[in-house]
Amino acid sequence: MMKWIEDRPFWRRFLLFGLPLVMFLLSFVVGRYPIPLSTVFRIILSKFVSIDHDWPKTVEAVVLQIRMPRIIGAFLVGSGLAVSGASFQGIFRNPLVSPYILGVASGAAFGASLGILFSFGTVMLHVAALLSGLLAVVLTFAVGRARSNAPPLVLVLSGVVVGSFFSALISIIKYVADPFEKLPTIIFWLMGSLARVTPEIIAVAAPLMGLSMLALGTMRWRMNVLSLGEEEALALGIDTKKERGLVIFLCTVLTASAVCLSGIIGWVGLVIPHLARMMVGPDFRKLFPACLSLGAFYVLGIDNLARTLSQGEIPLGILTALIGAPFFAWLLTKTKVGW
Repeated sequence: MMKWIEDRPFWRRFLLFGLPLVMFLLSFVVGRYPIPLSTVFRIILSKFVSIDHDWPKTVEAVVLQIRMPRIIGAFLVGSGLAVSGASFQGIFRNPLVSPYILGVASGAAFGASLGILFSFGTVMLHVAALLSGLLAVVLTFAVGRARSNAPPLVLVLSGVVVGSFFSALISIIKYVADPFEKLPTIIFWLMGSLARVTPEIIAVAAPLMGLSMLALGTMRWRMNVLSLGEEEALALGIDTKKERGLVIFLCTVLTASAVCLSGIIGWVGLVIPHLARMMVGPDFRKLFPACLSLGAFYVLGIDNLARTLSQGEIPLGILTALIGAPFFAWLLTKTKVGW
């Protein structure tokens, strides 16, 4: 199937860019409150030109205040995690690395849990999650670079240590939280959901994630060189420490912002880069757009399932694990695991 797609550029372009657009439009329609696509178009168009408002105000509120921020959030989370996963796998030259490897997920989750415990406002809660995620990566670098000339593997192991430390702090917060009000909110947020996304949160997260993805896009050729290895990159005149540090910082901002929006959603940053490499190859000039498109499509589809499969909303982390784990197991049996 993948070979067939590679031999037909038209179908490859359609899968990479057409399917996310179809999923974007479908996301406005599906849900516990179905809305015709023509009505969605007219509601959005009414914000730019003057047309007759022949739809209920509740329908407009659902489209603009609930579904629009949620869909934009799913696009940002999916593309951000996929791009971060591909970047980390490239600079560490390890196909099993995910965006959460440096402890950023546990750090951001700790900040959000702390915000829920102390009843922070929605925007402040996400700012706390972002700052805490950045703190976790700073600690990872402090531990991993305590010895000069430490290999990248030491940085990965430091991320595991820091992530475990913040996970313990989260457990303490769960232990002291009100079991009837705060604790269920913390647990549901940690399991992953886009239900709390609002226009105010998008206004905070979207510029950070957009600028980070744009900066990573301009570094695609450098990551091609970094993925060759330390000696080859140095021979080509690349300052590996500086370039790798910048990539890690940008990916940290992306991952922490994604965790702020949706909580912890696993497997996206691990599976999507593999699928994108199967479709377009390992060249980051092609891999980045593919990850952006496939990541957005995947998280949008998962969120649509979460909203429609049952009366209550299913946490995204459950669905991504149920789908991602078997798919990744299939990849392991079909492809060679290596770099």
